[in-house]
Amino acid sequence: MSWKPQRTLQEVNAILCASGSPHELQTRLIGGQLQRVYKNLWPSLRMFWLSSVQQHKDATYVVFEDLRYTFGQVFERALKAAAIYRDVYGVRKGDRVAICSRNYPEYLVAFWACHLIGAVSVLANAWSPLNTLVYCLTHTQCKLIIVDSERADRLEPITSKLAREAQTNGFLVIESGEGKGEWAGMKTWAAVFDAYKGDTQSILNEDFEILPEDNAAILFTSGTTGHPKGVLSTQRQYLTNVLNVLVGSRRATLRRGDDITVPPPGPQKGILISVPLFHVTGSTSLSMLATLSGLKIVLMRKWDVEEANRLIQNEDIEIAGGVPSMVADLTGSSKACRPLASLMFGGAPAPDSLAMRAKQAFPTAVMSQGYGLTETNSVAVGFAGEDYDSRPASCGLPTPVNDIVIMNNDTSGPPGTVGEVWLRGPNVMKGYWRDEGATEKALTKDGWLKTGDLGVVDEEGFLYIRDRMKDIIIRGGENIDSVSVENTLYADDRVLEVAAVGVPDIRLGELVAAVVFIKPGHGGEVTEASLIKLAQKSLPRFAVPVIVVIQNEPFERTASGKIVKEKLRKVARDAWGKRANNSPVPKL
Repeated sequence: MSWKPQRTLQEVNAILCASGSPHELQTRLIGGQLQRVYKNLWPSLRMFWLSSVQQHKDATYVVFEDLRYTFGQVFERALKAAAIYRDVYGVRKGDRVAICSRNYPEYLVAFWACHLIGAVSVLANAWSPLNTLVYCLTHTQCKLIIVDSERADRLEPITSKLAREAQTNGFLVIESGEGKGEWAGMKTWAAVFDAYKGDTQSILNEDFEILPEDNAAILFTSGTTGHPKGVLSTQRQYLTNVLNVLVGSRRATLRRGDDITVPPPGPQKGILISVPLFHVTGSTSLSMLATLSGLKIVLMRKWDVEEANRLIQNEDIEIAGGVPSMVADLTGSSKACRPLASLMFGGAPAPDSLAMRAKQAFPTAVMSQGYGLTETNSVAVGFAGEDYDSRPASCGLPTPVNDIVIMNNDTSGPPGTVGEVWLRGPNVMKGYWRDEGATEKALTKDGWLKTGDLGVVDEEGFLYIRDRMKDIIIRGGENIDSVSVENTLYADDRVLEVAAVGVPDIRLGELVAAVVFIKPGHGGEVTEASLIKLAQKSLPRFAVPVIVVIQNEPFERTASGKIVKEKLRKVARDAWGKRANNSPVPKL
């Protein structure tokens, strides 16, 4: 698709960041570095929450199955929870409170309670193996640990030991009614709430002196190898994403020649959050967008495309999306074409063919793509609308407060150069919690984050991610990015998931292989031979897979939606080893 924007990018940014606008910029000295920041950003998550509640008090805030709470109801519960944190568990400003749960309404209550008193919310991955979860809780030394009944079942046998090692003052179990109701060494959220008779209003009267550079949150990297790293962010770093996530859609409006206006009054719209709240897409992007805009947050117990379609219809969902596999499910559903205003991609790279199929399935939706990491508190780069439609292989433009450089051997390259993507801005993490070595490897002294992604920036500033540096396949000196191979195979719309990986070769070092998962109902239609033939049509000969392994089950993914390639690499190598030993190696 080609289109002629009505405004240049320079004109758009001038309007977007004009004096008095939410995205107005100023330069501040932060941590010894001059940074562009949003002048009108809230100073703390406490102030952001209080402002949103005041504006949307009577509107529905969160929906989960049969439960429905307004902004005001969640606020009152968060106020009481904050008083309990302070008075019962001794939580003070800067202390850490862990929340480890699937997506329940009380998750949001527990989160906002932290920030009403300046505590640091530690959002632990609820799907972690037990040893990894224990590591995260002990590593962060949380004053209070909040879990759901599933996590309570797993932690109960080691509660005493964990309490000592994590130096915690207690465990609270939310949604205890979904479990057995009692756990040794733990108290239920409901029981503590009922027993507390203290002064909750004192939370509003007390000045907790929360400043923009104070610690706010710890989220964890995916940790596909080794222990996850705790990503520590300040109030400013976390909140910057609230405005960053708006940039793509507002730029799209301005590029069309329209003005940014306040939506007219009407029935409340919803945002479907189908990704975990312990991941930046769920927490710093989607839930914060809803909190700011007065959208109702609609949660799902687990991903189910039919349930998602039902909720989109019944809850008047305006914004949906998530990782690309979820968007692919929605796009391929028999109930596609529901009216949506926005369909968002994030959390993992999206096949460029998916954008076209999604646009056909949801013709009213503006497509948007965001790129970032846990270390950037989600969005650092993104775009929406016609810019995305015309460049679906890109992940967009940097936000007004973010800079990109492409580095090769610590030297920046001109547009068109492939290299490691480095990012800088006020949303980049403070560092890894209690891990100076890892922090020094990831952050330069002048604030650049080394992402570990290979990418290229074009003449207009649009970023294209080619691969993870560790996933590059090197065949006889040729660097082959897995994304190109994967996008080629995704052109067959019966292919649901693809992972291109390297398999060993004595002469060339590595050869290209692919592992695929076919959409249910199409298993017998797609073959290894048909996919290799498809690849031969558009890939250079050296990049065509020598083997395609067709799996019968979906790929394992991290909490952020990224495919766990290490396991698929082993699958491909095992299959290639058997074939290489028993049949002639194909000529390339």
